[in-house]
Amino acid sequence: MESAGLRDELNCPVCLDVYTDPVMLTCGHNFCRGCIRTVLDSQERCGLYSCPECRTEYPERPALQRNRTLGNIAERFLFTRPGREQATVFCTYCVHASVPASKTCLQCETSLCDVHLDLHNKSVEHVLVEPTASLKDMKCSAHKEVLKYYCAEDSTPICASCSLAKEHRGHVVEPLNETVSKRKDKLRLVLETLTSKREKTENECQSLQGHQKKLQQKSTRLTQRVSDLFEDLRKQLEDLERKVRGEISMREKEGSLQIFDLLQKLEANKEELVKKIQHIEELCRSSDPFTVLQGWKLYSGDYLKAEEEEDNEDQESLHQNICAAGDLDEGLLSATIHTALVDIVTKTKKGPCVAEVSDVSGNVAGGEKLISVSSGQQYWEVEASETGIWRIGLTYPNLDNEDDQSNLGDDKKSWCLYMFDKDYSVIHNSKQKPLHPDSPVTRLGMYLDYEAGRLSFYQICDPIRHLHTFMATFTKPLHAAFRVHVGGWLRIRSQMTLI
Repeated sequence: MESAGLRDELNCPVCLDVYTDPVMLTCGHNFCRGCIRTVLDSQERCGLYSCPECRTEYPERPALQRNRTLGNIAERFLFTRPGREQATVFCTYCVHASVPASKTCLQCETSLCDVHLDLHNKSVEHVLVEPTASLKDMKCSAHKEVLKYYCAEDSTPICASCSLAKEHRGHVVEPLNETVSKRKDKLRLVLETLTSKREKTENECQSLQGHQKKLQQKSTRLTQRVSDLFEDLRKQLEDLERKVRGEISMREKEGSLQIFDLLQKLEANKEELVKKIQHIEELCRSSDPFTVLQGWKLYSGDYLKAEEEEDNEDQESLHQNICAAGDLDEGLLSATIHTALVDIVTKTKKGPCVAEVSDVSGNVAGGEKLISVSSGQQYWEVEASETGIWRIGLTYPNLDNEDDQSNLGDDKKSWCLYMFDKDYSVIHNSKQKPLHPDSPVTRLGMYLDYEAGRLSFYQICDPIRHLHTFMATFTKPLHAAFRVHVGGWLRIRSQMTLI
């Protein structure tokens, strides 16, 4: 119904067919150029001109203004409407049998099979096109001549007589074949861009599938790690194990859903690219200039630039989404497990076994030699004051100057979480990023995955909240560092090397 309604809007009031090279009178009504010319020519005899639609009269022959927008809409409609495929065209001269035609001669207005085409070529040199039963769009509606030229000013094919008419005087006019050749060259550039984009999309699909496989493998390893960890304490820790397994399963499902959505989007993009590529390949193979011109409308203008800008914007966003989809946040899982274990041990022993940190003036916590970490995964859980000033983080050991008093996080060799009178932030290389937890961070976890280059901080509450993650490439052993200032204090609840 919508297609039929659109067709009615695109019909010329004179010929009642879809507009061909539509022009507009000053009264606002549109007509095919050939149709209105015929009407005006007939009115010229009586010296009075009027619009066939609204009967508005003109003292002089009205100027015809080309309606490019309407013309583009009409061409797109004709090019995309259902059922536009032409039926088989048969040879005009094979009257005793239906023999498919090989070409159609525009001058003779006949279609010829291979046999008659050979005889035709020996006698004359006429314009031959792909077999067609409709020659209307291939000849000038005003002069009934073959469209051999192309007016760049009006963006339309014209005949020899049109090229001499005053309407095209001073315009850039060139042979139609040259225009088609140039358009094909541009289409080939579009084809190269789309082909390259399709290859990139296929590579991203493969990369995403690889991430999905790694996600599944990582989930399996984490599940086994959890099983091993709780094997000796199965009876007391069944509830905790179920909770952790559920957390892993939920995050795996979330990651799989993200990957599925990304794959769907990439597959849809790939299908669209394949359709465009097939369409352009058909245009490039076509010997019918009018089919090429109609198809060119879809890829003209700044299409290549727009495709490249869109591709650059999409690639960065897609890379970030792929990385996020394949991450199960081992630090959060470790914090959940470790917090529960500490609570169980605390309840069992009726009091935590902790080392307290007082005013250490920038030295490693309590003057004790903490574990030097150069591989694997390590987790610390710490209690902290709500007020005052304190820092917790990791640093490379300063072998050159043991008395260096620089603050943790103020150079490239250290990373920290910083609290200054209830304001929280993370610092590395003197770059400070504020944090906004919902409540005071009085209990926190610090998780290090040395090989992965990941340092994460968590607020230990119910549920555990992720605060921030640093990503870096660690090249030397790391030491945990705890620094307190006026009014602040830190207490190490526990420290654990993870499996």
